[in-house]
Amino acid sequence: MTTTDLDSTPLDPAGSHTRGETDVPLLTQTIPENLAATVERFGDRDALVDVQADRRWTYAEFLADVRRLASGLHRLGIRAGDRVGIWSPNRWEWVMVQYATAEIGAVLVNINPSYRVHELEYVLKQAGIKAVVAAPQFKDSDYTGMLAQVQPNCPDLELVVLFGDEEWESLVSGPTHAEELASIRAALQPGDPINIQYTSGTTGFPKGATLSHSNILNNGYFVGELVNYTEVDRVCIPVPFYHCFGMVMGNLACTSHGSAMVIPAPAFDPAASLRAVEQEKCTSLYGVPTMFIAELALEDFDSYDLSTLRTGIMAGSPCPESTMRQVIDRMNMEEVSICYGMTETSPVSTQTRRDDSLDRRVSTVGRVGPHLEIKIVDPSTGATLPRGEAGEFCTKGYSVMLGYWDQPDKTAEAIDPEGWMHTGDIGEMDDAGYVRITGRIKDMVIRGGENIYPREVEEFLYTHPDILDAQVIGVPDPKYGEELMAWVRLKPGRDDLTAEEVREFATGKLARHKIPKYVHVVDEFPMTVTGKVRKVDMRKRAIEILGIA
Repeated sequence: MTTTDLDSTPLDPAGSHTRGETDVPLLTQTIPENLAATVERFGDRDALVDVQADRRWTYAEFLADVRRLASGLHRLGIRAGDRVGIWSPNRWEWVMVQYATAEIGAVLVNINPSYRVHELEYVLKQAGIKAVVAAPQFKDSDYTGMLAQVQPNCPDLELVVLFGDEEWESLVSGPTHAEELASIRAALQPGDPINIQYTSGTTGFPKGATLSHSNILNNGYFVGELVNYTEVDRVCIPVPFYHCFGMVMGNLACTSHGSAMVIPAPAFDPAASLRAVEQEKCTSLYGVPTMFIAELALEDFDSYDLSTLRTGIMAGSPCPESTMRQVIDRMNMEEVSICYGMTETSPVSTQTRRDDSLDRRVSTVGRVGPHLEIKIVDPSTGATLPRGEAGEFCTKGYSVMLGYWDQPDKTAEAIDPEGWMHTGDIGEMDDAGYVRITGRIKDMVIRGGENIYPREVEEFLYTHPDILDAQVIGVPDPKYGEELMAWVRLKPGRDDLTAEEVREFATGKLARHKIPKYVHVVDEFPMTVTGKVRKVDMRKRAIEILGIA
């Protein structure tokens, strides 16, 4: 469906079109081959630490347990190409299932931990899932009960295994059939599908982005290369495994470099994250900006020893400059990297480099990754735009998904005949090839015929002395079609902010049509489990709050 071959035609330097470096070759292994090569080099080093479970594995121990579980799954009838669902918060078993399914060529389907019965049944049916491995429950989610409820309606679902039950214990303690596994591994190809990740759909049902060994192994590897991971790195991963951020940028970046995966807690807990960094002497910490804001806001923040940190990855949404400065100065993450991408591109397309300036790390999402190609196009014509002009961000190369599972029509809408993934994001590229993402095409607000990108207004609102975080949406307006509404989180000590105060602050600094008409103060924004703000929910609630149709 897609090609990893990049065009070699010379590029117009004035156009918003660049290609990544190719001096480090693409990996041509499957995930099991890559893991085995890492174990050969770094078998005695830590591979996985689950802090709350008080469990740890060296790489040699990790591979042995992965293969034991792979043999067990095969014994239960799981074969290459079968879809196996994983439904759980972050815990060591999740990582074992990730690599064990890869060993036998089964396609791991990541199920969002916050799903309820309706979404669960949709995914089980849409992907034709044969087996589900799950936590019995987490917080207010009764996974056992929900699976029992939907199983009769899912004819493909033959097997449900719950962590800790008898079936699971027999899988993780049974025999390893080494010769059988070796022959299965030998038949696997890097281009085979190995993972389905459902996009957090804001309209209609989510789509299953289908990813190959080559897609996610290379993306994890090159993300790790750009933050200079080696076998001495220890990566604290509080972001969800069910999403590419945890599973690819976290786990696969680690196992492709011999670095340690450290799980601080099943779900994000700022204190648990910093405790894990201190206890395990982590060198890298992951998070979306709101996670770093929560960690920095801990009353006892200064009591944690974070001196071992040098880097980390921030993604999911843009980071306010004040937060980035504190992450560098107070958390010692001088080499922190900003990544941008989407599930359909494995996920990372652009990344800041270790020596990039603070300004580039807060105002851009970096430049194109190795072996990838990006361009900014006019959404109406598809023509490549000059540098500095805003248009749709498109990407091409090894990272582009195989397609949406069993949805060729949706795939054709997203990937054009030349292999370009059309992201739906609005971006602009500067003369050095750095990209700014200014919003989603569907988030763009049209007020009285003027196109307004909410990101630009949000960046301005960050400069207000009382605003901690801001999100801007369009709401219906009888005169202008749409008006701007700002949802703001305030800094400690402030409990209210009016639209009039914001208007006074913005007058003379922001064009009149970009000044929000409405301001709504909140403690939290509606978020997806991956830390992205759900503007579709905000728009629905805004209409209720304002009493407009």
